[in-house]
Amino acid sequence: MGHSNPAHEHPSDLPSESVVGASPELTFLFPCLNEEITLATCIRKVRTCLETAGVCHEIIVADNGSTDRSREIATALGCRVVPVSEKGYGAALRAGIDAAAAPYVMFADSDDTYLYEHAGALYSTAKQEAAGMAIASRMIGVIEPGSMPFLHKHLGTPVLTTLINVLFRGRLTDCNSGFRCVRREEYLRWGIRSSGMEFASELLIKALKAETKIVEIPSGLKCGPPERQAHLRTWRDGMRHLLFILSEKPAVFEKTGIFLTILATLLQACAAILGPMSVAGLHIFDLHSQSLFLIAGVIGAQFYIFACSLYLVSPDRPQSLTRRLIHLDEGVLFFCLLGTLAACGVTVGALVWFWAASGFRGLHQANQLIAAAHFLGLAFIGALGLLSIHTLKKARRTVAQSVPPSA
Repeated sequence: MGHSNPAHEHPSDLPSESVVGASPELTFLFPCLNEEITLATCIRKVRTCLETAGVCHEIIVADNGSTDRSREIATALGCRVVPVSEKGYGAALRAGIDAAAAPYVMFADSDDTYLYEHAGALYSTAKQEAAGMAIASRMIGVIEPGSMPFLHKHLGTPVLTTLINVLFRGRLTDCNSGFRCVRREEYLRWGIRSSGMEFASELLIKALKAETKIVEIPSGLKCGPPERQAHLRTWRDGMRHLLFILSEKPAVFEKTGIFLTILATLLQACAAILGPMSVAGLHIFDLHSQSLFLIAGVIGAQFYIFACSLYLVSPDRPQSLTRRLIHLDEGVLFFCLLGTLAACGVTVGALVWFWAASGFRGLHQANQLIAAAHFLGLAFIGALGLLSIHTLKKARRTVAQSVPPSA
């Protein structure tokens, strides 16, 4: 018995008459890496839904190097296959969106877990609301038991969604939904660069920064075939999302760092001047208080240096103080480093001298030592941080100059 042609197993397998020869309104995009188990089912569901809704469409499969029959299945079912050599979920989607012929592009994973029958509603909502992005939210829909891991449902997605909402003033319920529709013209203005799973976060953050209208519809999630191997790696991909989210908001670290450093240093100065004292029955400005001030100051300084480093690659505008430090004259930087090292050397030398003068016995000057460690420690962290920032600036400039203009 000969093999049947999968393109003729169902009457809806080939593009409908409304699509052939017409400019599509919508491109439906499937990122694909060895999805022969589920790909045909996903394509048929999407096509049936969009044909029923009367949406003139095309279906693209962005193949990310499949070694199974995924490409053959997509071609047999009348889809356009876009080979993508760069590895990664985001790389496949970027290539597919670039190749799309329609003004709207919708995409979903080809693992048969999303409710593809909501494609028509997602598209019509995007058009009616004049939205730059529409999201099929799983969190306000029906999630089939066992379809989403417990940590994803109750920790990962809610925490990351809340973080994006707080930092970028969003009103989202599901930042990790992989079932979305974007207006291609607006998408191209966002400058999406991610090649991995963090593509989903970048898409939302860049859209929110551009003040794009984003809408959601209730959807859901169902269990995929048990034999299919998931591409998502929970902790690695979750951390990638978190790192990208934080990298897009350096102002949070900048302001937090400045506040913590100034507050902790002022309190440490008070402790050094006033010494241990009791206020309303509380014993303050002693060793325990000073130790906490020191820890808070170090954390604040690290936050601030981290923010300065982020501003080297961020289009966001830093505060005037941060701008001056990032663009500090190299001569001034040299004397800052020299002065900090000299102060540290003098302090250590004085400490050794006092210790030797006491016959190397206990000095009983812990309060003064902690205060000195605070001020010198923050000065050293700041100087070393400035050195690292200016070294990175120099390295980036050298790399940029060495890249050929045609690259």
